[in-house]
Amino acid sequence: MPPPEPLPGKKKTPIDWHEIERRMEAMRAAIEHAWAPAPEEAKRILKARAQALARAPEPAEAADAHIEVVEFTLAYERYAIESHCVREVYPLDNLTPLPCTPAFVLGIVNVRGEILSVIDIKKFFDLPEKGLTDLNKVIVLQSGDMAFGILADAIIGARRIPIVDIQPSLPTLTGIRAEYLRGVTPECSVILDAEKLLADEKIIVREQVEG
Repeated sequence: MPPPEPLPGKKKTPIDWHEIERRMEAMRAAIEHAWAPAPEEAKRILKARAQALARAPEPAEAADAHIEVVEFTLAYERYAIESHCVREVYPLDNLTPLPCTPAFVLGIVNVRGEILSVIDIKKFFDLPEKGLTDLNKVIVLQSGDMAFGILADAIIGARRIPIVDIQPSLPTLTGIRAEYLRGVTPECSVILDAEKLLADEKIIVREQVEG
């Protein structure tokens, strides 16, 4: 079927797309001008934005932040130390006392050819003695080249402790010794700061293995 003939007297006017685009740009500019803030208001907004950008974000501790520790007993009390500093647990065999060393250095042990000093943390923290105990374990701590052992009666195990549950150090542990404590758990396990202990060179005893 042929297309319908145009009605008499009607003429098709071409669409001027450039004119339409120009009008839209003019309308957009007018709208933006109408919503533009006054100079004082613009200054206030810019200042607030600058302050917000310059403000350093506050570190937010994750609700599930925790540390992993190895718990042990010594002289009928519970202690804990972060597991990333625990190299191994070794039986206390062939302890050799050393003369002219601090009271908290009980002696040295040979761990597969490596000579390590053994520390009694009860004496190191100037805590009162509570009678004889088993003393059959050495927890070997290491950070870099520093390593030594601490005495333990028994190993309770490893577990994760939420940081929010760690309380400040016991009030009875004051002075320089308190610097080596991270805090106390709800179960009254005293958490030792292994990094600080390992950084204290005066408790390291180095001996050479003969032969």
